[in-house]
Amino acid sequence: MITIGQTLRLWFAPQRIGEEGETPDYRFSLANERTFLAWIRTSLALVGGGFAVDQFLPGLRWGVRVALALALLASGVLCALRAVNHWVRCERAMRRGEDLPVSRFPTLLGLAVAFVAVVMVVVVVFGWAG
Repeated sequence: MITIGQTLRLWFAPQRIGEEGETPDYRFSLANERTFLAWIRTSLALVGGGFAVDQFLPGLRWGVRVALALALLASGVLCALRAVNHWVRCERAMRRGEDLPVSRFPTLLGLAVAFVAVVMVVVVVFGWAG
């Protein structure tokens, strides 16, 4: 079992991953990298959405605007961190010939984004102005 400290070290020293197991087919490593980049794009979109809500909805009640912006920003931060962690875990699993790791994170992220979207629909329909 790998510790949190070991995982964090792999984030900043990915060459250590290369010391484990056998090198997988490069197509799998590149697919893992594309998945990482997709998570990073999602993270950037969430961060951008958080800033957009804060900056472009000044008529929205302060508490609602800040809550929505912070929810999107926090989701973006978590998504970026999860992207790195998932990339490392998948790369290690491929090198060791293990099953790829499963995660609840996509479900949790989807539910969080859906919740914010539902709140935004309510805001648009009822126009919660400050």
